[in-house]
Amino acid sequence: MTDRSEPRWRRSSRSMGNGGNCVEVADDGHVVHVRDSKDPEGPRFRCGAGAWRSFLASLADG
Repeated sequence: MTDRSEPRWRRSSRSMGNGGNCVEVADDGHVVHVRDSKDPEGPRFRCGAGAWRSFLASLADG
């Protein structure tokens, strides 16, 4: 049985893995969770999946 209380986190494939400034993201289909990879027990940001897609689109648009 899978524990659904903790999201499945992933890091960007563009992260260097050298302890730099990285974020991790977890998406359950409805809510997107974001945390600092250097402080996984620290504060987390979360927002709706639609808001996250809009945020990413705005980054891509510059």
